[in-house]
Amino acid sequence: MDMQKWVAGLIAAEKKKPLPVVSFPAIQVMGISVKDLIEDAGLQAEAMKIVADRLDTSASVSFMDLSVEAEAFGSEIRVSDEEVPTVVGSIVDEDSDPDDLVVPEVGAGRTGLYVEAIRRVVPLIDDRPVLAGVIGPFSLAGRLMDVNEIMPLCYEEPELVSAVLDKTTDFIIAYTKAFKEAGADGVVVAEPMAGLLSPDLMGEFSTPYVRRIVDEVQDEAFAVVYHNCGASVVKAHEQVFATGAAAYHFGNAIDMADIMPLVPADCVAMGNIDPAGEIKNGTPESVRAATTALMESCASYPNFVPSTGCDVPPMAPWENIEAFFDAVDSFYK
Repeated sequence: MDMQKWVAGLIAAEKKKPLPVVSFPAIQVMGISVKDLIEDAGLQAEAMKIVADRLDTSASVSFMDLSVEAEAFGSEIRVSDEEVPTVVGSIVDEDSDPDDLVVPEVGAGRTGLYVEAIRRVVPLIDDRPVLAGVIGPFSLAGRLMDVNEIMPLCYEEPELVSAVLDKTTDFIIAYTKAFKEAGADGVVVAEPMAGLLSPDLMGEFSTPYVRRIVDEVQDEAFAVVYHNCGASVVKAHEQVFATGAAAYHFGNAIDMADIMPLVPADCVAMGNIDPAGEIKNGTPESVRAATTALMESCASYPNFVPSTGCDVPPMAPWENIEAFFDAVDSFYK
């Protein structure tokens, strides 16, 4: 698929097809657990197909499981039946020698399963792009070094952080190329921890590394969607857009109306209904109200595409997910 034409088509479309990050809620339809899903490539492909059949999205998005890459590096993860896996502890600290951190081969841990899932689902979804998912370089470094520790280390041990970032970036590039070879039309690079950084720190510890990924993999047939759900993206918008991604996805920590005037006209910006507060814990009525308000504030921008602020939790009610789509349809009607 020509992804440059896809982006241009989204911008030119009078009525936008939403692109929420919905994948894990398929477990409710399938009668399986999150644990079952993350350990089986066939189930992952089936889940993506179920979502594509039920929801008229502008692309099919894979699972935003931000534990996969850290597990491949050797991190411990915590798995449950109804929640997305999380990383426990750290494997790098201020006393570590970064030379001891081994960059894994693609296929280590569950990375091979996720690549195989894309390979299986691509022939099944031929009416829209299929987007794989990877974690961003700073967010992966944060999981390897502990989320609470990496922030002070940016000041106290910047060389250590940079050395770890070189390795996380190398792995993400290789992992993304494996998705590309498997047939994916693009990748969502989830860099939520960069949203905690000041513009200067983002420019030092996130943007250059994301840019390396973009420069290595993005072309006419493969698009990078940059996801950042942090609160600093408006102040740091120059660093965000310096990544060179084809499209951007923002979280509900910001008002989408604040970022839209800053988005380059030839790039798509997606967001940002609260996936937990509204889609999971709200009601169909509250979801419709929030979605309508979002459309009223942002739909005048041709490059705006309605979405959720992050991935929708596995147990979010389907009637709330469908209410989001109903509200977008009603707005255009």
